[in-house]
This record gives sequence, structure tokens and C-alpha cells, in this order.
Amino acid sequence: MKAQKIAVRNPATEEIVGEVPNQSPQEVSAAVARARAAFPLWRATPAHEKARLLHDVAQGLRDHAEKLARILTREGGKPLRENRDEMDWSASCFDYYAGICRQQRGRVIPSIEPSQLAFILHEPYGVVGAIVPWNYPILLAAWKIAPALAAGNTVVLKPPQQTPLSTVACRAIYSGLPLGVVEIVTGAGRLTGEALIRHPGTDLIAFTGSLEVGRHIAEICARTVKKAHLELGGKDAFVVCADSDLGVAAKAVAWAAFLNAGQVCTSTERVYVHSSIYAEFLERLKAFTESLVVGDGLRPKTDVGPLIGAEVRRKVEEHVADALRRGARLVCGGKRPKGLKRGFFYEPTVLAGVDHGMKVMREETFGPVCPVMAYEDFDEALRLVNDSPYGLGANLYTRDAQTVKRFFEGVQAGTIWVNDPLTDNDAGPFGGFKASGGSRELGEEGLREFQQAKHVHWDFEQKAKPWWYPYG
Repeated sequence: MKAQKIAVRNPATEEIVGEVPNQSPQEVSAAVARARAAFPLWRATPAHEKARLLHDVAQGLRDHAEKLARILTREGGKPLRENRDEMDWSASCFDYYAGICRQQRGRVIPSIEPSQLAFILHEPYGVVGAIVPWNYPILLAAWKIAPALAAGNTVVLKPPQQTPLSTVACRAIYSGLPLGVVEIVTGAGRLTGEALIRHPGTDLIAFTGSLEVGRHIAEICARTVKKAHLELGGKDAFVVCADSDLGVAAKAVAWAAFLNAGQVCTSTERVYVHSSIYAEFLERLKAFTESLVVGDGLRPKTDVGPLIGAEVRRKVEEHVADALRRGARLVCGGKRPKGLKRGFFYEPTVLAGVDHGMKVMREETFGPVCPVMAYEDFDEALRLVNDSPYGLGANLYTRDAQTVKRFFEGVQAGTIWVNDPLTDNDAGPFGGFKASGGSRELGEEGLREFQQAKHVHWDFEQKAKPWWYPYG
């Protein structure tokens, strides 16, 4: 029987640019078996050797960066210059974990008596099932694979069915690792992904994606007490204070809202501007937004590419329509571009007069829509920022140090950006509060997510215990 294939379409042209196998549960099981067979050897590999191999992966990503960036643009639509950045960030992640995997394996803790030694070991789980989304398939895979391997695990990676071609092209880069250390399976979530999640041979499932799918994964993992490592998106806020440079702030908000056509889990999807500067800010934001070029990501002048597909665009249109029905004002955008007859494009859109009763302020839009709301004082701004089921990230623009302190202490979010939106740091943990998942990627915290602690208590002398002491 011929294996089924999944066609991959360019969202800018709607043309088929490739296909991958829709792998069966049996093929997933074989991949898991190879990863499990490789685990003992990889776990025992000396740290300096692991580090060398991770550096090799980083170099491989750099050597093939231009080719992979172009594949990413053809399959995902993101402008080529953004995908070049994605390749650089991905390589940097492997280099970072190559460095820290050599630094420590645990720590010594105080012993109870002089004849004893007590210490903590950080040990791998085993086989990690990694499932990544379509918006940053190489980068978000690196955020899972690099720390998982540094911790001593092996990995079975399932790329998204919308953008799998770049991941498949990375097979040659991962082939420098021992056989089975990184396995790649392709296919639909309902078949291939589900088989990976439910497989008894996976010890941890690392997932980035929607809250709905994350809940489903958590429920499956809970049945066998399998660890679920979840990053579930957000509804990030951006607060612009009255003392901000409005020209800089308007461009920063637009960048944070329209990067990758707003298809970023940390995209700015709620903007709160002090009432004293609200009107002028909207004018500046409108002018800059209307200057952005929408088009095919392979064209050098393109600023904003297409959405990934028709279903995503329909949701964006629904959110905008709901806001307008409820009294919001369309500042600019709000429709499909006239000159682009093919592709899933949508104009960068600014809405004013919004409130928290609208879908665009409550639900994850995941598109190029920037709703802007006025606030009167900073207490109100903090309340509005926290009035969300999500808590992934939040941005602030101000020159006042006391305001900054109130913001980072008062906001319920995993990352706070002050005057520099959406900057990631390999050494800084990334993840959210509340419905954003609670797990952490990057930094030492990201390494610990793929390790479990073991306490060793060692007494150099064999001592007799009282008769009632439980020897087991």
C-alpha cells in the first residue's frame, strides 16, 4: 500500500511547493524505538563530547542558513529577512546549550553527619517527543532539541504539517549525531502527533501551540503520569506611557504587532495608551502601518507576508468584524489587499475604541491586528494588562524607573520587555503564567525542564540503627 502524502502549499501563492509522508503510528513507533535504543549511549556520552556535537549542529545550521531560510519563506510565508534571523537564533540556541551542558551535573548539599556525603544529580527523562508549530518551526525545534540533548535525552521531533519541509531539510544536519539521537516524523497531528503523544516509549512531551491542543496533550499525559512541557500562546499587552517618545513607541508597537503577520505567540495583541497621548499615538501608528509593504516574503521590499492559511485568515476577519459590530473604529487596514488575488494576505490593521468585551481583546487573534485602548492612570493600565486568561509576555514604554518597577512587579507574565519589545535571550527563560502553560524554555531553567532531580545520600560507614529503624 502506497504511503499517504501531505501537500505543502506556499501561503503567498497557494501553489504546492512540496510534500511529506503522513507517517503511520507504526512508523512513529519505529522512530521511538530507535530513539530509545540510542538513549543509553547518548546519556553516557561525556559532556565535552555532547558539547562538540551540539556546536556541530549549530555550525550546520549556519552553513545551510540561506537555503533553509528560503524554504521557510516558501512554506510559511514569513519574509526572507525574518527567516534569516530565525536561522541565526536557532544556531545560537545550540551553541548556548553546548556551553552550559559542560558546567554542572548537580550540586553537593550539606550532610547530616561528618561521615556522609549528600548530593543532587540532574538526570534525563529518556525519550522526548517534541511537537512544534508552523510559525517558527526551526527555532522552536531548537528550543526543545538543544536543551533536551544537553540534558542527556534523545528526541523524536514532529514538525507541523503546514511547514515541515525546512525540518526535513535539517535531517542532514542532525545526521552528525549518533544514530537515533534525533528522529523526525512527519504527518498530521490527528495521526502522527497523537501516536507520538500516546506512545508508551516517550517519557516527556514538549509542545508549543494552542491552549486547546495543549489541554488535550495534558489530559493524555496525565493518564500515565508522563511529563507535559507546554507553551500555549498568549494575548500580550503593550503599555505606552505619557512620557514615551511617540515616534519610537508607535514603530515599536507596529513591529511587535505585525512581525510575521502577527503570527507569533508573543505578538502584541492589546495596546494601552495613556489618554493624554492617545490621539497623537494613533495618528503616528496609522501612518507607519500604512507604509508597510504587504506581499510575497521572497520579495526584498516585503514587510508583512501572508497568513498561513484560509482558516487563520477567517479567524482574523471574524475578530475584526466582531470588534466593529461592538463599536470599535477602524483606523486603517481591515481587509484583504486589492492587488494580491492569490495568497492568504490581510492588511495590517489598527482598531481604536476597543474594550474587553470584544474577541479581539480576549481571544488569541494570531494575525496582523493591533487594537488600541486608552487608559487614565497606571493602576488602570495594570488592571487591564492582567485582565486576561493568558500571561506569556508584556511590554512597557516609559522613561520612569518607578513605573518600570511597578510594571514588572505587578504584571502576571513570564517575560517583561521594557523599551525593547520581543527580544529573546538564550540565557533568559521563556514561558508564561496562567493559561500560557507554565513551562520554561531557554536558560538554565529550560535545561532543568528536561531533567529530573535525584538525591544521593552516602554514608561512608556502615552504621547500626535502632531496631525500630525501617531498613526496607
